[in-house]
Parts: sequence; structure tokens; C-alpha cells
Amino acid sequence: MPEDRPFQNDPWITRPLTVGGGVIRAAGLVHNVPALDPAAMRELGTFGLIYMVRVDGFYCDANGVQESLQSGDVVWIQPGLAHAYGPRTGRDWTQIYVVMEGSPWTEWAAQGVLLPHRPITRAAPVDLWRRRFERVFEAHGAGERATALRTHGALMQLVLDLLATHAEAQRAPGDAWLEESQRLLGDVRPGHAGLTPHEVARKVGLSYENFRKQFAARTGRSPGQFQKRRRIERACAAIYQGEHSFKHLAVELGFCDVFHFSKAFKQVVGETPSDFRQRTRGH
Repeated sequence: MPEDRPFQNDPWITRPLTVGGGVIRAAGLVHNVPALDPAAMRELGTFGLIYMVRVDGFYCDANGVQESLQSGDVVWIQPGLAHAYGPRTGRDWTQIYVVMEGSPWTEWAAQGVLLPHRPITRAAPVDLWRRRFERVFEAHGAGERATALRTHGALMQLVLDLLATHAEAQRAPGDAWLEESQRLLGDVRPGHAGLTPHEVARKVGLSYENFRKQFAARTGRSPGQFQKRRRIERACAAIYQGEHSFKHLAVELGFCDVFHFSKAFKQVVGETPSDFRQRTRGH
């Protein structure tokens, strides 16, 4: 911890806020947090969202990521991933933290929405985003239940806006092929079997090997993995809305049978289609 700069914690909530299966465990503003030791990384069982307000520091994790941190950086903590971060010697440190678990965070993580391959993004200007975080946790004065509902809704919107800001910053003028390939890979509709990754590569004018490498470098997953996730996301929506049998969905989404559909569904979502239906619809 920086010398003569005592640790200070300004919590924004005094008890966990629960809505359905989702919980916001803690949130607040911290000054001069002690650095975590990279030789003894910390592993959490919850999701964490850390916004760097005034920072000159470092981040590293068990996946081999090592990056400098500066004001405006966003650190996304995944459950079970050992990590360490903190200030450089003698530097001030101010961060906003949010700790959450349960749905929708587990679903978003399973679907790749929370960027497991990208633990650090950016959101600037700092004053604007700091105020947006503060607004999420402003007291609404309408009772505990209403406060929990509004806070969860505001946090989910903030998270999506942070991810959208990152996606916009990543887009380059020469990436039109990437947007088109994502559209083609995710094109799932009744009566349309969809294109294979090899066919999509030809459509965007690239050799498959170059297409696969470039796609994975931009998105963090192969074209086949991306396509599978998009189809399973469609399956989740259909199951939640009560559309079709599992057999019908398997055929519509391009799986050879229900067994392969169920196997892919569990790989992406973490549970079988039957368990997902039971949890989300109660039957």
C-alpha cells in the first residue's frame, strides 16, 4: 500500500441486493487498496467489476495475462480465475468495485457476453463513467424491494453499455468482413440450414485458414465455436418462450440429432436443455 496513504472504503450498499437468482454482494469506492501479490494470486467464487478511477498499477492472472492498469480501465473478474492487481509502489489508487453472483451473470458468462478472454477493457472519460456507477447505487427511497429491482436493472444496463463501448472501440475500418461473417454464422431461421464456417470464409473472400485465425484473434473463439454459441442462444430463447420440442430445435438449428444438440447445449450453458427448461419455466 502507498506510504502515508491509508486504505479507505466507502461502501455504497449495506446489505446484499437480491432479485431472483441474482445477487449484488457489495459495491463501493476504495482508496489506496493494498496490492495483491502476483506470487499468491487471489481466486474468488463471485464475479467482480472493477473500474479504475485514479490508477497507475498492474494486473495479471492465471491465464498468463499481464497488463498495466491506468485510469479508465475496467477489470472483469471471473469466478475461479486466480488473479492479482494493485498500485505500483508509492502510487495513489482509487477504484470502484461491484461484486455479484448468480443469474444473469452466470448465463452471460456461459454465453461469452462477459468476455472471459478479455479481462480488461476501457471506458472514458473517467468522470462520466464514475458518475454512471454512482447513479446505479443511488438510494431510490421506494422500499427495499423496489431498490433491489432498480439497482439490478441499472447495473445490467451499465454492464451492457461498458461492453458495447469496448465493442465499438475494437471495430476497425477494415473489419467489415468480420461483421458480415458474424451475421452469416449467426443466421439461424426456420427452413435455413445456415452456412458452414468454410462457406462463410468463401463468402467474405478469405481462405479458411486465414479466416479462422483472423476471426479467433478478433473475437476470442473460432468460427465454429461462435456459430455454436449463436445457435444455442437461439435455443435458449425458444425454450424459454415454449417454442418447439427439443427434437424440432435440433433439426432447426442444424444438429444431426437431439443427443448432439443436448451435448452442445450443456457445453455452452452448463446444464441440459431439460434442466434449463425446468429452471426457467418450472416444468
